[in-house]
Amino acid sequence: MGGVTESVDVAVPVRTAYNQWTQFEEFPHFMQGVQEVRQLSDTMTHWKTEIAGVKREFDARITEQIPDERVAWKSTEGTHQAGVVTFHRLDDNHSRVTAQMEFEPHGVVEQTADKSGAVTHRVKADLKRFKEFIEARRQETGAWRGQV
Repeated sequence: MGGVTESVDVAVPVRTAYNQWTQFEEFPHFMQGVQEVRQLSDTMTHWKTEIAGVKREFDARITEQIPDERVAWKSTEGTHQAGVVTFHRLDDNHSRVTAQMEFEPHGVVEQTADKSGAVTHRVKADLKRFKEFIEARRQETGAWRGQV
């Protein structure tokens, strides 16, 4: 089982960072390898990814969502993947976004990527792109304030 934890500080209020993260269909704008995310319901998403030439489609259930605090998920089929993104207020205009993920690498490509640190690098780069995305906009593209 592989795992990674990475954080990024963003120059937006915690509410703005959280609200943007609830817009799952926008993930391809800042997550490399994520081709599409469709929000099927308040708690279900469908993902299409291609990473290192490996294509995957899977559903993930949002298991916990607390406004301005956290979003957690777990895949519902196929390869095990789960995680949580937490949001921490640093001051009125700055927040920290921390992503924790666990996954089960399959095949030589995924196992090599996990052991070489490529997955950690990818998550760190995705968070950096999220920072650039939200700081350039200065506001979220939408919001879902419900609780799961």
